[in-house]
Amino acid sequence: MKIKTVKLKNFRSYKEEVSIDLNDLTVFVGKNDIGKSTVLEALDIFFNEGKGAIKMDKDDVNKGALSEGDDEIIISVVFEDFPDEILIDATNPTTLSGEYLLNADDCLEISKRYKNGGKEKVFIKANHPTNSDCSDLLLKKQTELRKIINDGSIECADKTRNAIMRKAIWESVDELELSDIEIDASKEDAKNTWIKLKEFMPLFVLFQSDRKNHDGDSEVQDPLRFAVEQILKDDSIKEKLKEVADEVERKLTEVAEGTLAKLNEMNPDIAESLIPVIPDSETLKWKDVFKSVTISGDEGIPINKRGSGVKRLILLNFFRAEAERRKDEEGLPAIVYAIEEPETSQHTEHQKLLIRSFIDLSELDNTQILLTSHSPMVVKELDFSNLRLISIDVELNKNIEAVEAGHLPYPSLNEINYSAFGEITEEYHNELFEHLKTVHAEDVGIKRFDQDYFQAVKGEPNNSPWMAYPNEVSIHTHVRNQIHHRADCGTASFEDLSYSIGKMREFIIEEV
Repeated sequence: MKIKTVKLKNFRSYKEEVSIDLNDLTVFVGKNDIGKSTVLEALDIFFNEGKGAIKMDKDDVNKGALSEGDDEIIISVVFEDFPDEILIDATNPTTLSGEYLLNADDCLEISKRYKNGGKEKVFIKANHPTNSDCSDLLLKKQTELRKIINDGSIECADKTRNAIMRKAIWESVDELELSDIEIDASKEDAKNTWIKLKEFMPLFVLFQSDRKNHDGDSEVQDPLRFAVEQILKDDSIKEKLKEVADEVERKLTEVAEGTLAKLNEMNPDIAESLIPVIPDSETLKWKDVFKSVTISGDEGIPINKRGSGVKRLILLNFFRAEAERRKDEEGLPAIVYAIEEPETSQHTEHQKLLIRSFIDLSELDNTQILLTSHSPMVVKELDFSNLRLISIDVELNKNIEAVEAGHLPYPSLNEINYSAFGEITEEYHNELFEHLKTVHAEDVGIKRFDQDYFQAVKGEPNNSPWMAYPNEVSIHTHVRNQIHHRADCGTASFEDLSYSIGKMREFIIEEV
């Protein structure tokens, strides 16, 4: 199954419900502490049920909602590419559409509720029959379904199969009164359906931005050593090692007993005082047998002595390899990689290579990539459709929206920050300037932006070197002379940059 949409309500900084559409590759951008990582962590809680990187607790309830008496967190995920037919039990195949378990958009929507950050309760949100003559059928026992059929003299081909009985009941009703409701997935066939659906859920794995990255951490010292520990936890491996240990113990016992028998022939008193001590197989430190496994460079430099960027890159790919192994081992059909700030500690060229690799990875079947980023290099490599901007409106509500094409012909984090947060930066000014310089030749004649601004507001006299050119000049000549050169000289003010950015944006819009 593939994630189409995630919805959050009352989770941390998300009070009002927000709905976030996801693609094969989705990258969240926005200011620090705006809630980018929160989206990924909510999904980790949803899929891994507290056994992943993140655990739900009462402090995750939105404080504003809590003050209003609402202490329930809701995390919902809408799926597409779901299995239409499922086998509830060996003799009871059915379909999600036939059971009215799809929402109004014909998608599968699973909602999890956490009262005061506690244990989850699962619901299937569906466009479902609400007519009292045929409602809640998925929550009824077989005897209850059979009674409805018998009492209503409803024709049914098989009264031993719940799915067939439900279908017969629904078909006997003139008006089903379909409505969007939540079906409790903890009872009867609704529960059985949810158990089966979990088999089709993707593996969700989260790589956090503050993941351990110190020399003393086991993963950084060497991923292979860390892998040895994980491999040795496997029950089948433990059983094989126990067999080896038991065989060694048997042979050691034979040697010890033979030695003591011979000793007894010479000195019975000493022989009787000696007892062979062989450690129990459970106490053996098998990982020490493999302590020399490692990954090192051509010059034999260990991982924990490499630069932080190389260490993080190795860890990231170790994380990917482990996720793939788990997916195959558990027989799961798909995988979702959620990675916070992959650009951390990476050179700009490495950032470009990384994001291109993620783009390629997202194009594989049954693979989705979710990222957070603060990097202009990462953003520039993406399509507008990949980006989701997180911001806060004047009423302090969170907004998560797609990024539309702006004044520049490519996604620009500087432009996103300007549009969303009014952030004035010299980098964005220079991006606009370079775009104009590339697109508009020197001989394009335009009037000066606003001579009054420089004379009245900035106090520039008519004979100022910044004013000493005709009224008709090219757009980028004006910007270069009036603003860009000032920046180079360290004299451009915040007002200069803001004014110039605004005027360049106006000009680009007019030209478009």
